[in-house]
Amino acid sequence: MSLPPGFLDELRTRTSLSQVVGRKVMWDSRKSNQGKGDMWAPCPFHQEKSASFHVDDRKGFYYCFGCHAKGDAISFVKETENVGFMEAVEILAREAGMPIPARDPQAQQKADKRTQLVEVMEAAVQFYRLQLKTGQGGEARDYLAGRGLDAGAQERWQIGFAPAGWQSLWDALTAKGISEELILECGLAKPSRQGKKPYDTFRNRIMFPIRDAQGRAIAFGGRAMDPEDKAKYLNSPETPLFDKGRSLFNFAPAREAAGKGGTLIVAEGYMDVIALSEAGFPAAIAPLGTAVTEDQLRLMWRIADEPVIALDGDTAGLRAAMRVIDVALPLLEAGKGLRFCLMPEGLDPDDLLKSQGAGAMQKLLARAQPMVDLLWQRETEGGTFDSPERRAALDKSLRAAIGKIADPFIRSHYGLAIKEKRWALFNTRKPAGGRVWQPKGTPEAAAPTTRASLLAQGNSTMDEILREAVILAVLLTHPAIIPQFEDALERLEFLDSDHTRIADALLRHMEAEDLRATLEGSLGPGPLEKLFQPRHVTLCPAVRSPGDDEVAALCVAEEMSKLHARRGARREIEEAVRDAEAMGDEGTTWRLGQAAEARNRAERAQNEDRTEFEIGANGARISRDERLRLDSLLAQINKGNTSG
Repeated sequence: MSLPPGFLDELRTRTSLSQVVGRKVMWDSRKSNQGKGDMWAPCPFHQEKSASFHVDDRKGFYYCFGCHAKGDAISFVKETENVGFMEAVEILAREAGMPIPARDPQAQQKADKRTQLVEVMEAAVQFYRLQLKTGQGGEARDYLAGRGLDAGAQERWQIGFAPAGWQSLWDALTAKGISEELILECGLAKPSRQGKKPYDTFRNRIMFPIRDAQGRAIAFGGRAMDPEDKAKYLNSPETPLFDKGRSLFNFAPAREAAGKGGTLIVAEGYMDVIALSEAGFPAAIAPLGTAVTEDQLRLMWRIADEPVIALDGDTAGLRAAMRVIDVALPLLEAGKGLRFCLMPEGLDPDDLLKSQGAGAMQKLLARAQPMVDLLWQRETEGGTFDSPERRAALDKSLRAAIGKIADPFIRSHYGLAIKEKRWALFNTRKPAGGRVWQPKGTPEAAAPTTRASLLAQGNSTMDEILREAVILAVLLTHPAIIPQFEDALERLEFLDSDHTRIADALLRHMEAEDLRATLEGSLGPGPLEKLFQPRHVTLCPAVRSPGDDEVAALCVAEEMSKLHARRGARREIEEAVRDAEAMGDEGTTWRLGQAAEARNRAERAQNEDRTEFEIGANGARISRDERLRLDSLLAQINKGNTSG
């Protein structure tokens, strides 16, 4: 069976040779460099212990320096699976999600036709190159020189010039005996609607050849010399050779440069790619007049794990970056992502290199943002989120964006990253180490070096700090219950700055597998060691028994209730005292009594018995039964003394 032209090229492009080979070999981790696609292993075709079998994942070829076996993914499957050519193709196509085309009896004829079309395109390249050197190309040469491209650079990129005449290329190619059909099929000319002979597609333009992964000319991009031309840049139309959405300018040289460790840079146009490459960034590519497509992204990820999207620093460049995000989200895989490098306002990569040099470009590339940052910027920029409804709308749009990610692990990590950014945006509490509101007259909090001292904590807020510690310790010991108390924890005002930091970290990382280790990595071991030091914490049943989440939830709920009640009562009492000083009426006295009673009710544990108490002269609670027995005993003693 014959396959359509281009099918095998696309199959090889979509297939990762290292994954195919990896099913049959054990990679040598010391010798291999997975990031560069440079993999080594003992050869699967002959018995050996040394790693002489080399896979170049970026180029898609393998070679054994021992038995000299070589080939691509198709030949590897043929040899290792003992199958024929078509069966090997079917295996790889199934894995790549590509349907096998129906039998085409004219496939060989089409393959021959494709070869003829490539030859016509190469003839056009030579014609345009020659025209650039003539008198007609003088203005174009001056323009290129003004853009910093000398004769050597023009030769390297095989830049040419299309004269202004209507049939210049047509006449030159037909004079060589090239058929009119082939010229039209290559998209180099268009048929006339007035019954005249076809006219050239490109006229009065600087010409940039576009080549495929094998380096064959398949299309052109033309830059207009006339500033009044409606299209500043014009690409070849779609042809049997050229699929705009599956091609990239400078793909083959960029693939080789990326394989040597260069950063793959995705620019917007031909001149940006040429300027980057000439300035020492050879792994530069560009889409061809369209937004980045899924197929183009897959091509990029075949040669680099994290391409950097370098777009113009204007509104259009930012919009283009946002479109790339929507295309990339469903395709993300572990290790395959994008970073974004936005140029300064009003500059493109070419402008930046000319005005500030390669060093400035390198600094921008080093500071390229991960895609999640740009996603967050897109969803929040210019927005005001000062109401629950607006925050809910933001959450909905973020969930919709993250929901496009097919890989559940990537989706989970994006969710965590967005949650941290959301926390930073919406958290209205005082930052760690900042001053916390205290009623007027409240003594200053102890310094960090002495706060652990009971003497330093011997004030009216000491028990509140201990309750804070119990709440955090129980939540840290029972991370499964944190979601139940997420809202309450966000609203809780901590008196201890370390407690504030721990609470913030708990909310940010509550989905971490090892929460305590994650917090220690974020905060250091000191705050957590201090948290678990007080005896009130270590003796808490929920801390001592980490397996019972139900008991832990009851404990946290009770401690929060007591903490809120005590603070509410304290504030009510302080306000009432101020009112009493001003007015001193019975209503104020009643408020004081109600506040004290509310505090007492909240502080009685749910599991306390129903014993009735009285308040002693010293303010302590005394069991009424014990008080009556004591009074009876004292009465008997007094009676005996009297009778004596």
